[in-house]
Amino acid sequence: MTYGSVFAPGLLAGTTVLVTGAGSGLGRCTAHEIAALGAHVVLVGRTPEKLEAVLAEITEDGGSASMRALDIRDEQAVVAMVDAVVAERGRIDGLVNNAGGQYRSALKDISTKGFEAVVRTNLTGGFIVMREVYNRSMAQHGGSIVNMIADIWNGWPNFSHSAAARGGMHTLTECAAAEWAESGVRVNSVAPGSIATSGLDTYDAKDRTFIQHEVTTGIPLQRFGTESEVSAAIVFLLSPAAGFVTGSCLRVDGGAPNARAGWIQLQPVSNDRPFEGFHRSQAPQILAELDLS
Repeated sequence: MTYGSVFAPGLLAGTTVLVTGAGSGLGRCTAHEIAALGAHVVLVGRTPEKLEAVLAEITEDGGSASMRALDIRDEQAVVAMVDAVVAERGRIDGLVNNAGGQYRSALKDISTKGFEAVVRTNLTGGFIVMREVYNRSMAQHGGSIVNMIADIWNGWPNFSHSAAARGGMHTLTECAAAEWAESGVRVNSVAPGSIATSGLDTYDAKDRTFIQHEVTTGIPLQRFGTESEVSAAIVFLLSPAAGFVTGSCLRVDGGAPNARAGWIQLQPVSNDRPFEGFHRSQAPQILAELDLS
């Protein structure tokens, strides 16, 4: 089997696209689709073993990829990585700034260290990567950057550290879109809502009931999104079809921010067909247990 992309074969042929957080979840899926469309994908992440597994998958599927293991919060490591990729590939045409993470906690219980760690990963690290990719390649050659944020609209209670970081990335995207347009660089963001990825399995046991029974109740489409539904949004923003799209945010959230409590009573959904393009998709165990994915 191969990736069931909705986009034309060869859409990204001849390009080099860097994907951070590529060892699992949305990063893994997106890397697969980008490679299936003809690009060389540079897999970036902290865990070599995870990157090696994704690299082996893409290679087995006939795609082109390489890997760089590093922590995007390490400025010098990012500089060295970008320099190495440019030296090897000549240029970087696309960046998917996907690496990130958070944990569920009431605001009053978040330590300063924990808050700073989440912001460093979800905002500062992403800033370092996009700045270095721009300065060392895209300023000369143009390109497209897609920053991952989240469903932060109307606040994100119990994830306020990540909400603050993702909100910062949202406005950083808008700033970069204006400043870097002169170099032919488009900068956009994608805001996933509740997506069925392996990341759901990283939450603490105390959050299992919330994830399994409460998350989808406020979503108009009343389900989790799929990895490939997010990847398709990313690929569109990387593609020539989005040539006049910059400084924008594409939501992939099932309409969650629009279901205002007290204004609408959500009804059972019919005629909704999730898009499942990723041929190697693996349901998170926390959902597979209840057959909710």
